[in-house]
Amino acid sequence: MSIIDSRSVVTVEFTVRWQSVHASHTEQYYAKRVNFWRDLLPPIFRENCMGKEAGTTIFAGNADEFLPPYTPEKEFDISFEQFDVRYDEAVSRGPRFGRFYPKGLLRGIPGVFRGNPEPFRCVGLAEKEIMVDFNHPLSHYSAQLSAVIESVGSKQGDVGGQCTDWGEVLLQGPGMQARRRGFATDFFSDSPFRRDDESDDAVFYRVPRLVTHIDDEAVGVIRAIYGSHVRSGMRVLDLMSSFRSHIPEDVRLQALEGLGLNGEEMEKNPQLTGFVIHDLNRDHRLPFRDRSFDAVICTVSVEYLVKPFEVFAEVARVLEPGGIFIVTFSNRWFPPKTIRVWRELHEFERMGLVLEYFQQTGQFQDLHTYSSRGRPRPFHDKYFLETQQSDPVYAVWGRTPKEVATS
Repeated sequence: MSIIDSRSVVTVEFTVRWQSVHASHTEQYYAKRVNFWRDLLPPIFRENCMGKEAGTTIFAGNADEFLPPYTPEKEFDISFEQFDVRYDEAVSRGPRFGRFYPKGLLRGIPGVFRGNPEPFRCVGLAEKEIMVDFNHPLSHYSAQLSAVIESVGSKQGDVGGQCTDWGEVLLQGPGMQARRRGFATDFFSDSPFRRDDESDDAVFYRVPRLVTHIDDEAVGVIRAIYGSHVRSGMRVLDLMSSFRSHIPEDVRLQALEGLGLNGEEMEKNPQLTGFVIHDLNRDHRLPFRDRSFDAVICTVSVEYLVKPFEVFAEVARVLEPGGIFIVTFSNRWFPPKTIRVWRELHEFERMGLVLEYFQQTGQFQDLHTYSSRGRPRPFHDKYFLETQQSDPVYAVWGRTPKEVATS
């Protein structure tokens, strides 16, 4: 059996866990070829891996071993003139508190070039000045890194090859979903729920689309998320349902009710025990009694809601006390029907947007976010030649408060 040495090439699933003021966060990254000969790795991870074999879980250190430390000097004021609103449509309305923007749109900042995509955060707005934060989003938090060794091989040859900085890869994005020091991010100025196509949704979704919209590997990740929270005997609502619900087959539900816009799609869903055709953008009210469900799931559809606060409040109403609402999504959608703010955000900021739906509804607690990136795209997938990485998966979930027993 192979063990790790200085010439090994290993497949690793990294996990980063951290806590913000309002939520717990888990980030996972599947690294297919970590080359111990040439890649940049934190010393404690490299040291702890030596002599280990596949199946071992490794403590990989704290995230600050990957990141430059937080420094107050990286928070500073700039003038409004230095924020180039002509950079693209997403910034044309000016800076908004808590939002992230590419450094390349800034003018007159030493060391910043026009094409720089690295994000900075708007952390303050005054009459003539903007306070920006150039620190890494995760540098404000204490994060722990672990890794599971999935396979171990040996490096072939001694010449050439790409050097990967795994710290940079793993931590591109994490931290962006959290509020700034507990203050709500301004996602909701400037008509955020406007869409390119405001025509009747029932017409747009009238033709059945019997596709999952994400690849099979990503489907498996979502199935695992649902499987970790949904138990046999539960009553579950599949919100904005389609022809698949992604509940694990071995979970025997008391009921799985679908709510969506296309009856033909839901008729072909083998897991649904019933379904309702209902347009949430026309009528946000859910046609179910209070406390009808133990769990509600919403798969790759939250980006189409134009009344999310009202819908989330309705979800809280139909859930039992302590019931869970799980929202999953990726980075693919139908552009004409996607809300404007969704298209403007970084993928990790979208988790922050969904967190705001939960938080501003005021009826959920125990909030969590989860991300999964880097997993291999199945060879049979039609996009395999474009990218060999699976579609990323992002999830946000929360629970309704449990009832307090009274004497």
